[in-house]
Amino acid sequence: MSRFPDRRSVVLAGLAGLTAAPAFAKPAAFDAVLSDKPDPRAARSFATLGEALAAAPASGDKPFRILVPKGTWREQVTVTKPNVHLVGEGRAASVIVFNEYAAGRNRPGGPSEIATMTVLAPGFRAERLTIANDFDYPHNMPAEVDYDRTGASGAQATALKLGEGSDRAYFEDVALTGWQDTLFTDAGRSLFRNCFISGCVDFIYGRGVAVFDRCEIRSRTRPGKDFHGFIAAPDTDRRQPYGLVFLDCRLTRDPDMPRHTMALGRPWRHTMTFPDGRYGNPDAVGHAAFVRCWMDDHIVPEGWYPMHYNLKGGRRAMYQPEDARLFEYASRGPGAGRPSGRRRQLPAGQAKAYTVSNLLKGWRP
Repeated sequence: MSRFPDRRSVVLAGLAGLTAAPAFAKPAAFDAVLSDKPDPRAARSFATLGEALAAAPASGDKPFRILVPKGTWREQVTVTKPNVHLVGEGRAASVIVFNEYAAGRNRPGGPSEIATMTVLAPGFRAERLTIANDFDYPHNMPAEVDYDRTGASGAQATALKLGEGSDRAYFEDVALTGWQDTLFTDAGRSLFRNCFISGCVDFIYGRGVAVFDRCEIRSRTRPGKDFHGFIAAPDTDRRQPYGLVFLDCRLTRDPDMPRHTMALGRPWRHTMTFPDGRYGNPDAVGHAAFVRCWMDDHIVPEGWYPMHYNLKGGRRAMYQPEDARLFEYASRGPGAGRPSGRRRQLPAGQAKAYTVSNLLKGWRP
């Protein structure tokens, strides 16, 4: 008998060894999933988004990826951990929604924040989902007052707030829906790419640097009103070169919105507390620019409107668009209008600087 094994025995031994070798499971695609039962797509399952966010690490550069499956997730959440990534299963399919509003903070035990989602940490990312505030604005619109065609209101109902600590926030194929004050970009840099944002009064506002790249900006009709509001309300610090910038966007409207009933925006001077009282921030010189945007005919011919603010001592004044930094470049469509002293145009040389990388100081996802 030969001391060397035959070829068949070698093959069988090899197959036996392969069978006995330990199996290595494929790593889960997500760190967490919103589900009441285990899901092979994620390492852990959580019944609510709030619980999933609480499980994210407090530090580190690695993304914490949360799958938001199809469905409606009704809760109000705050993101305090860095590098949280939310991934939905479709912009219309995965919906995070709540219905808090400004006047609600006055009730006993009222919330400190009105936004459905508040981001207070860097590196946040969201894709293929909706963040909404479905407060019933049409049935709670305020009466108009002499200094504001949309009224002094407690009906602000924010869907998303990027607050202190937020920076490098990225959104792709995300819908942000609401009425008044839908998106509050109050801090840091943010980029919205191929997103849908809807609202009526000041529905994209704040002091942060926010770039909207090829987004649809949908203006909503205020029932029974002859004027429907303002798209942008920048509160940009005068030392900051850029604020709210719309690149190659489409400005659309609800089908029942009449012509010339929505402004591109108005400059905002946020009332703040100073050692000598509460009044509009004098360092706020709002910046907003619509660059190569298509505009439907709901945009008013003059483009921009003034906004009231509080002076020291309690008096009220109007902040004129000409005193802020509000611009257009290469607008087109029936709402583009004619260049004028109020619809100021960026010179071509300056418009070249309006690139995503430059606007966001070198950060690009």
